[in-house]
Amino acid sequence: MDLKNNATFAVLVLTAMNLLNYIDRWVPSAVKSLFQADLHLDDAQTSLPLSAFVVVYMISSPIFGSLAERGRRPWLIAGGVALWSLATASAALTHTFATFLVARALVGVGEAAYATIAPTLIADHYPPSRRNRMLTFFYVATPVGAALGFVLGGYIGDGWGWRAAFLACGLPGLLVAAVALLMADPPRGRFDGATAAAEPPPWGVALRALANNRRYVVTVAGYVAVTFATGGLGDWFPTLLQRERHFDLAAAAQITGVATVVGGLVGTILGGVVSEALVRRGVREAYLWTSALSLVPATVLAAWAMYSARGPVAVGVGITLAQVFLWMFNGPVNTLLVNSTAASMRARAFALSIFSIHAFGDVVSPPLVGAVSDATGSLPLAMGLVLAALVVGAVVWGLGAARLPGDDDASSSSSSTSTSAATPSAAAG
Repeated sequence: MDLKNNATFAVLVLTAMNLLNYIDRWVPSAVKSLFQADLHLDDAQTSLPLSAFVVVYMISSPIFGSLAERGRRPWLIAGGVALWSLATASAALTHTFATFLVARALVGVGEAAYATIAPTLIADHYPPSRRNRMLTFFYVATPVGAALGFVLGGYIGDGWGWRAAFLACGLPGLLVAAVALLMADPPRGRFDGATAAAEPPPWGVALRALANNRRYVVTVAGYVAVTFATGGLGDWFPTLLQRERHFDLAAAAQITGVATVVGGLVGTILGGVVSEALVRRGVREAYLWTSALSLVPATVLAAWAMYSARGPVAVGVGITLAQVFLWMFNGPVNTLLVNSTAASMRARAFALSIFSIHAFGDVVSPPLVGAVSDATGSLPLAMGLVLAALVVGAVVWGLGAARLPGDDDASSSSSSTSTSAATPSAAAG
């Protein structure tokens, strides 16, 4: 097999990275109560490591977005994966809150290299008509990795302590980093009517083009609200089960993990299948409609799981179904981000998206939920912020789907991308 020019090999390697990415990201939430006791932290402090990671991640993303449009992408990704893996493992060696915070923050530098570049590599390996399918497969690893982070973190933490959990989940990334060096770096924009030699526009021009791209703006705005919700839900739901339902740490982590992997896997695949079916039927803005409408049952089911369901089975079923509908946005929204932006600035479009969804999303939500919980003495009340954010996301995407002109299927998206490449300041949607 010619690995250097094999698109399937590249997608498999990038998907493995995505899996490890989310394992490493959510291990701290699974063992929150363990390092909270060991390091003597209050509720708000326990969420700061996640926020520190995300802050560094979002600040580093534009830097790697610029590097990715000129440099060799597999080498940048390999370096990023190696760095985040070592940073995750190094958290096991810390003994103060400050050093633990620094270790988690460094994970963000490594992940920024990977997250801004991986979708652009997939876009350059496949034409627009196949990207939704490939990106759906790639993003299936997001809920699976998050679930494994909860399950492995909870299991290893319960048996061997939180330090062992960080070591076991962090070190395997070094192997994937080495394999990433075997990937090809295809010409940028080869399926979008652009040439590999197209000169990336300056940041000022790129920012104006993206600000004028209505479809891109709507997509990112809804993504911000949903990321706020998923950040708060993922970080605090296991703790809610421990405090309010009196589940032990392993059971709470297992319920959250199983719900995330089953709901996320089914939801991501379902979202890709439904949106493609709607595109084939000629439904305008099919990707946005799929994302918006799926959040309605997700909100109702999440509320039921948090406030009404009793017992492990009921809670598990409720949160799993909520996750199915919640994760349906995953493939369609990331396909929109790829297809609605010019190849010459696609990596920076993803970098700006990453910056936005985290700066206004899951950087804010975990500590805000913790602060409201500390102030009111009620974690269930604080978790209402999660539901409110889901409603906002549904409204933003729904209004965008109803009001944006044109269509977002593969052919028209490719066309608008090419137009944007030729006239960066023009709106793409």
